[in-house]
Amino acid sequence: MKLHHLRPAPGSTRPRRRVGRGKAAGQGKTAGRGTKGTGARHTSTSFLGFEGGQMPLMRRVPKLKGFTNLGRVEYTVINVERLGEVFEAGAEVTPQTLRDHGLVRKGMPVKVLGRGDLDRALVVRANAVSSSARAKIEGAGGSVEIIETL
Repeated sequence: MKLHHLRPAPGSTRPRRRVGRGKAAGQGKTAGRGTKGTGARHTSTSFLGFEGGQMPLMRRVPKLKGFTNLGRVEYTVINVERLGEVFEAGAEVTPQTLRDHGLVRKGMPVKVLGRGDLDRALVVRANAVSSSARAKIEGAGGSVEIIETL
């Protein structure tokens, strides 16, 4: 059997009703739409989003509120618990070493956050450090240095 041999089952399809072709055709004049009203018009389904005269959703939703801060700096974040898993004691942690270990992506400034615990002294150089992360790093005997954002 080939695709061009396929046919619908007998009786499953009916010919299209040709309305508005005169009285003799059986569907002339109003073409089965009745007289007047929305259903009789050419665009019977109305326009997209029409809700029967109620204020449509797309007009009820507020528009253009707020603003986008063009000067916002978006950081790649990493937690101190991750630093403790990856780096040995006394290691220097910089954005470049983090990239080398596959922890952050290239081209974004790095911020160190304070989730988890740190049990080794690390020298951390990052673009930003949270106060809790600074306390944990210095509490473990390490040091924190803020470097300039890209």
